[in-house]
Amino acid sequence: MGFLDLFGRKSGPGALRKQAQKVTEKFGPPENRQKVIQQLAEMGTPEALSVLCLRFTIRADPGITDDEEKENVRLILVEAGEKAVGPVKEFLEHQEAGVSWGLRVLTSLTSPEDVVATTLRLLYRLGREYTRDPEKKLVLLSWLAEHHGDLTHAAGAGAPSPDEAVLPLLEDFADDVRISTVRLLARQPLTERTREALLALLERDKDNARVRGEVLQALSELGADVKGHRPTVEALLVEPYFLDRDGHVKRRG
Repeated sequence: MGFLDLFGRKSGPGALRKQAQKVTEKFGPPENRQKVIQQLAEMGTPEALSVLCLRFTIRADPGITDDEEKENVRLILVEAGEKAVGPVKEFLEHQEAGVSWGLRVLTSLTSPEDVVATTLRLLYRLGREYTRDPEKKLVLLSWLAEHHGDLTHAAGAGAPSPDEAVLPLLEDFADDVRISTVRLLARQPLTERTREALLALLERDKDNARVRGEVLQALSELGADVKGHRPTVEALLVEPYFLDRDGHVKRRG
C-alpha cells in the first residue's frame, strides 16, 4: 500500500493525487508547486497535510527556492497544530527521504518524549528489516544523538527501550549505521547489554579500522571495562587506547 492510500484515493475527482504529483514535481516553474502548497494549506485537512508533507521528499533547483518552499511547508504544518501530528508521523513511517524535515516539524508539535518514542519505534522496526539505503536510519540515529540526552528518561510510555531499538543496529550491514549507533550509545548510560554488544561488535569488526576505532572510543567514554573479554580486546587495541589495571579502556593524552 502506498503512502497516498493511507488517506484514501480521492478528495474530489482524484484531486489529492494530482496535487501530490504537482507538489513533488522537480522541474517546471516553481510557481506551480507553490500554488499547490498554498491550496493544500487552505484545505487544511489531515489528508491535505499528508500530501503537503511529500514536498520534503524532493530536492528542486535552485537550492534557495527549494529551502524556502520546504520552510514554508514546515511553518504551515506547525501552524496546523494537533491535526498535523498524525500526518507527520505517517510521513516519517512510510517515507525514506525528507525525514529530518519531518522530525523538525514533529519537534514543534509534540513533546520531546513523544519525538523520542516515535524515533525509537521507527528504529526498532528498521533494525529488523533489510533496507538497501541506510539514509533513514542514519538520520534517525543522528537526530537522537544531537538533540536528546539520556534516552532512558526521554522515551515516552509504550516505546521500545533504547536497548531494544538501538542495539540491533550494531549488526547492520552498513558501516555508517554501525558507527552512528556506537556514537549514540556512547551518549547513553552504560548498561551491561550495551557493554556486551559493543565488545561483540569490536570482535566482529576487528579488521574494520573505522568501526574498531569508534568502539574503542565509545568504551573509553563510557568508562567500560572488558571483563570476560580482556585477551580478545588486548589483541585489538591500537594507539592511543590501552587497558588500565582494572580492565577499563582508556585513551592516552
